[in-house]
Amino acid sequence: MHASLRRRLSVPILAASALLVVLSLPPSVSAEAPRDFIGISTEDVVRGSSAYRAEQLPRQRQAGIGLIRQNFDWATIETRRGRYRFGFHDEMVGAAARNGIRIMPVLYNPPSFHSTAPRRGRERGVYPPRRAAAMGRFARALVRRYGRGGSYWRSHPEVPAAPIRSWQVWNEPNLPVYWRPRPSARAYGRLLRTVYRYIRRSDRRAEVVTAGIPPTTLPGSIPYTRFIRDMTRSGGRFNTLAVNSYARNTKVLSSTVRSARRAMRRGGRRGAGVWITELGWGTGGPSHRFNVGFAQQARLIESSLDWIGRNRRRLKLRGVVYFQWRDQVPYPPAYKDMWGLHTGLINLDAVAKPGLAAFTEAARRARR
Repeated sequence: MHASLRRRLSVPILAASALLVVLSLPPSVSAEAPRDFIGISTEDVVRGSSAYRAEQLPRQRQAGIGLIRQNFDWATIETRRGRYRFGFHDEMVGAAARNGIRIMPVLYNPPSFHSTAPRRGRERGVYPPRRAAAMGRFARALVRRYGRGGSYWRSHPEVPAAPIRSWQVWNEPNLPVYWRPRPSARAYGRLLRTVYRYIRRSDRRAEVVTAGIPPTTLPGSIPYTRFIRDMTRSGGRFNTLAVNSYARNTKVLSSTVRSARRAMRRGGRRGAGVWITELGWGTGGPSHRFNVGFAQQARLIESSLDWIGRNRRRLKLRGVVYFQWRDQVPYPPAYKDMWGLHTGLINLDAVAKPGLAAFTEAARRARR
């Protein structure tokens, strides 16, 4: 072939080859993280007045928050068998949607008629349901109301649609207080498998997220890597693993997430994502390794979100939820002060801490 002709032909061939390479890359390689990648726990907004929500939700949106992780307490919703009360959650879901924020429900705490809790000698804490299918039906009712094409969105056309896509099943079941009388990875795995089936039959694109599993050494608890391995081996089905990864620094955070990924590989779930559903540091209260003061809270927020952003693709990180938006006061029955009441980005007077500015900037970088 003549040299000049080869040169003219090589241009479109090279261009086509480059196009094929670009098209073959996974979308996540160059795509920005989804809006709900950055989340918050915000009991103050969930339980606050409509006026307070109107103040704080836009503020959260401006801070880069696209998700609120919220308890959907089964016992307060299914008050009679098969009868569901959605009014309280309708208000919160709608208020968040008006501000472009999605909700991640945490499904837990069965009503007494579905619970394994004994009538007498009951220990303080949460008991699993007697039948997994009962929780599956509860989850199905929620998906049909708030999921894609749900009845809430059809009956409220004035609300910008922000259907719930991610559903978290329980919280911290490797701790005795949240799985009475004692934790069982296999029992939780069986529950997760059943609830997964009910959710996905109602919305085949829904994301089922495991309970947030903390790395803990509390007496009676199950080490989180063993819990993850046994949960998956027992048939627990999910799209994303959740870790409640409180950590002293990014080195510990990295170790926790990587250990969770190794445990998933051992359980045969190499391809699942990881969602960090609790992470935070206190600025007051009793002495504790996670009570670090104002300046260090800001530094740890920045370094941790930066680490999450850098490793988002490589470790298949689905998102992070900071605990929490606002400080809390001690609550009943003990009214005991603790470091976890002081992890807010704003204080009890709703005044921003230095951590809020650090969070806002780091959240923007983490989504790139």
